[in-house]
Amino acid sequence: YRLVSSKPPVSRPLEIPPHHPTTTPLDTRPRSPDTRVMILRALSLTIAQFGDPRILRVFGLSLLISLLLCAVLGLGLAEGVRYGLDRFGAGPASDWEHAALVIGGVTLAMLAFRAVAVPVMGVFGDSVVAAIEAKHYPEAAGQARAAPLWLSARLGLASLLRVLLINLLALPVYIFFIFTAVGPLILFMAVNAILLGRDLAEMVAVRHLPLGEARVWLRANRLHYGLLGLIVTGLFLIPFINLVAPIIGAGAAAHLFHRRTGSGSQI
Repeated sequence: YRLVSSKPPVSRPLEIPPHHPTTTPLDTRPRSPDTRVMILRALSLTIAQFGDPRILRVFGLSLLISLLLCAVLGLGLAEGVRYGLDRFGAGPASDWEHAALVIGGVTLAMLAFRAVAVPVMGVFGDSVVAAIEAKHYPEAAGQARAAPLWLSARLGLASLLRVLLINLLALPVYIFFIFTAVGPLILFMAVNAILLGRDLAEMVAVRHLPLGEARVWLRANRLHYGLLGLIVTGLFLIPFINLVAPIIGAGAAAHLFHRRTGSGSQI
């Protein structure tokens, strides 16, 4: 005979094997905007604030000084060529030839408007950055240190020397690519994008960081400001738009600095 237990059977919970999903869960964490989106937003905010009296004041003053410097440079170039012709046996230039030399000299000087306007903006651009910060980043504006005139002048002179020296060093490459039609333009855009991006970023960074720390920060963010410099360099190639390009570049650099450092409002 078989003994039958009087105890009821013990029920065990059903064991369900662990589920291994084949897809990863959706990452809902906020992401930083794309660099291009940030720069386009910075440009649009700057253009929207262009009517600010503080910005218009700097625009008028810096434009007047830049145009006067270009005129002086062009006249000096024309007189130098005229003197060389008289000196080395080509004979004195006629009134028509002298007028042509002056027009040509001033035209060449205007082609170098970027080399003149950006250093001038480096001297007066602190007011533009201050106006941008006062409206969009008031907390950062309260902690900023206005760049002294001697520092702004130093940065502007360094900018002028860099653009002249590096473009002169690149001149053989410009000549080498001259038969490719677009080669010199591409090289010009690349070289000046890097230089201009650095100048614009430095103008803003020195208001919030010591000069040494500002340069370290510039190296860490050179790709972002290189892209901004490329866009603003393109603006310098468009007639009449090139007159406002320094202001637009300075304002966009301020927005980009605060977006990259996470200070103030998000753009």
